[in-house]
Amino acid sequence: MNRKTKILWLLLPAIVAADIATKWWAQQALQRGRSVFLLERWLGDGLPLTLTYNTGAAFSINVGEASRWFFLVVSIFALGLIAWMYAEAKERDTLRLGALALVAAGAIGNLIDRVRWDRGVVDFIGPVDLGFMRWPIFNVADSAVTVGAILLVISLYAEDRTLKRAAAAVLEDDAGSATGGGEPAPGAVAEESLEGGGA
Repeated sequence: MNRKTKILWLLLPAIVAADIATKWWAQQALQRGRSVFLLERWLGDGLPLTLTYNTGAAFSINVGEASRWFFLVVSIFALGLIAWMYAEAKERDTLRLGALALVAAGAIGNLIDRVRWDRGVVDFIGPVDLGFMRWPIFNVADSAVTVGAILLVISLYAEDRTLKRAAAAVLEDDAGSATGGGEPAPGAVAEESLEGGGA
C-alpha cells in the first residue's frame, strides 16, 4: 500500500463514520430548533448544539425547491475533481493529500444525507457567537471541508512560492552566463594559448 492510499484510507473512513455517528446522536438527543449548551465551565456561555436540516449548502445557500438535486450533482462533480487532484498530487506532498482527503470525506458525509432523504443535511453544532458574527450551524463533515480547504490553500500557496523561487534562480543563472560571469570554455583557453605563443 503506497503513501497516497494510506493517507486516504486513514482519514476518509474515520471522518465519514464520525459524521454519520454524530448526526445519528444529534437526531436522537436533540429537539429540532431548541439549543442545549455544552462545556459551559470552559467556554463561558458554552457550545450550543441545535438540530436543524439544511436543504441548501454551506451558510444556508439555497436555490429553492431544486436545492437537493442541484447540490447533489455539485457534490458529485466536486468529488470527481478532488479525485483527479488527489491522483495528480505528489506522493510526498502529505499536506495536500491530507487536505484533499478531508474535503472528500466531508463532501461524502453531506452527500449521504442528500441521497437518503429530502429533509436536507443534518446540522447540529452552533450557532457560535464569534463576537463580530454568528457562525451558522454546522456538522463534522462541514468542519472537515473547512479545515481541508484551508490546508489546501496553504499547500497551493507553498507550491507557488517554491515555483517562483526556482524560476528566479534560473533567471539569475541565465543572467550570470549572459554577462560573462561563467568560466570560459576549454576551447577558448587553448585558442588563446596558441595565439599568445605565436606572437
